[in-house]
Amino acid sequence: PPQQQGLVPAYSGETDSEEEGGEKDEKEGRMTDWVKLACLLCRRQFPSKEALIRHQQLSELHKVGLSLLCRTGNGLGHAFVKLDLKDKGLNDIAAISSYIHLRFLDISNNRLIDLSPLASLIQLLWLKARRQPFAQLTYLQWLSMAVNQLTELDGLVGPALESLNLTGNSIKTVKGLQSSCFANLVTLELRGNHLDTTDGINLPNLRRLYLQSSCSFKGTVT
Repeated sequence: PPQQQGLVPAYSGETDSEEEGGEKDEKEGRMTDWVKLACLLCRRQFPSKEALIRHQQLSELHKVGLSLLCRTGNGLGHAFVKLDLKDKGLNDIAAISSYIHLRFLDISNNRLIDLSPLASLIQLLWLKARRQPFAQLTYLQWLSMAVNQLTELDGLVGPALESLNLTGNSIKTVKGLQSSCFANLVTLELRGNHLDTTDGINLPNLRRLYLQSSCSFKGTVT
């Protein structure tokens, strides 16, 4: 397969042209600045016309799910910050790495194995996934990994996480829920697991803990 071209810094200028005669259909033309070689959806500029066309061809994200236009963090432009890819049958989300302005993302109910592309989404606040994102997402505040087959929480870290939903897994112990990894966690949902103890939960800011429908358990929460 052709080698993917690198992306140059984020595009933030005004569009000069939305279409170039006959190159793309009307919908795709509205998402493209052919003069500045920029994708207006992911707010990225490309080094060549060929690289931009390849980006459009490979990225299914242009066709589904992007919404919520907001000002970018530097205040110099606008970008879509919400993406819904639930139930799309995806097995690869490599293209998502260029959508650096995303803040809300649903990738649940797909066939994903590798979530490493999420590492570049440093502004992500809200994530719903069917696998554990091992990349440390510094600003992530809400995470749902409900209805999976998780048995342990080793490797999960959320320094800014306030809400964590682990409902409907096969978790038996919660030894990974320590204040050093989840200092700001306020709400924890563990319903529908196989817990027999709450020993290991050391979350000083925790206010809401849901354990209904878990097996009988013992222990303390600190």
